[in-house]
Amino acid sequence: MKAASSLVTGQRPVAELAQEAVRQALANAAVTRADHVLLFLSRDFARNPQPAVVAAARASACLSVCGSTASGLFTEHGWQLDQSAAAAMIIASPEQASIPGEPLLSFSSHSRLPFDWQSDVPRAGFLDSDGVTWTRGRIADHGCAELHLSNLRTHQAKSTALRPLGAPQTVDLCRGYELSRIGGHRAIDSLNRALPAELRQHPPLHQIVLLRHPDEPGIAILTANGDGSLMLADSLENGNSITWAIRQPLTAEQQVRESLNNLARTGLRADFALMFSCIGRGPLFYGDDDRDLQIFREVFPDTPLLGAYGTGQIVPCAGNNRLYHNAALTLLFESSHV
Repeated sequence: MKAASSLVTGQRPVAELAQEAVRQALANAAVTRADHVLLFLSRDFARNPQPAVVAAARASACLSVCGSTASGLFTEHGWQLDQSAAAAMIIASPEQASIPGEPLLSFSSHSRLPFDWQSDVPRAGFLDSDGVTWTRGRIADHGCAELHLSNLRTHQAKSTALRPLGAPQTVDLCRGYELSRIGGHRAIDSLNRALPAELRQHPPLHQIVLLRHPDEPGIAILTANGDGSLMLADSLENGNSITWAIRQPLTAEQQVRESLNNLARTGLRADFALMFSCIGRGPLFYGDDDRDLQIFREVFPDTPLLGAYGTGQIVPCAGNNRLYHNAALTLLFESSHV
């Protein structure tokens, strides 16, 4: 099989950007047509993406064009956040054998993980809230698009960027989404005791979550109330065990490097890769560049990559599909054909 990516930018969201992205990807792969195209477009295409999707289908000579709008796009060569852009990955693979259990690529414009996606089949992808998705070369009616890639084995690397703060504690009192007491202390006092001294005066609540389990998505803190309670984005029950955790760039960088190095040590020779990141990560998180992307290029320097910054990342985990935020999910695809 052959695969290649391309990122094209311009002054306006016009169909020619998608067309040129596909043409460059075909040229990079040294093929004239594709069996599948993954196409991501910048958010300014959301008003009328169909011409760009059709242009990608025509340029690739295939109808299997799937993807979504996104807050930002990237390939192995770089990223784009503030300009009209189209990014494409073309896949030319004559083999169509299905491998059971491999995740279904899934994209949604909903603000939450669709209910019927939570436990039906393994899924991996991202959400672009209030965006647009497309599949089989057409705009998806219900904001949900999916693509099954045959004859490919998927290897997953995930980074939540979360560093646990202290040992697990027991929830003493929580009324729905309002956490009042934990570990024998007011919720805000328990948090301050867990934080490093330099963060206690002005806790960065937007970077702090509660973890039920290390492999589960964190529960965000919405507000701190005057009585010392915290309003959460999800409910807890009395007696639950939770751990405070904080999102940090250094932790994120370490997680990405460790997970990708672990895959590289297995001798994995990926044909291509996808990375679904959060708009709260990338250069906005690291301060100067996308360190996740830099590390990928260091560990897998010859692997084509297509990526998008979205509002949520869909991750298959422990028999269910979970919606993460501020995470980076990397999928490396290896042909099963020998």
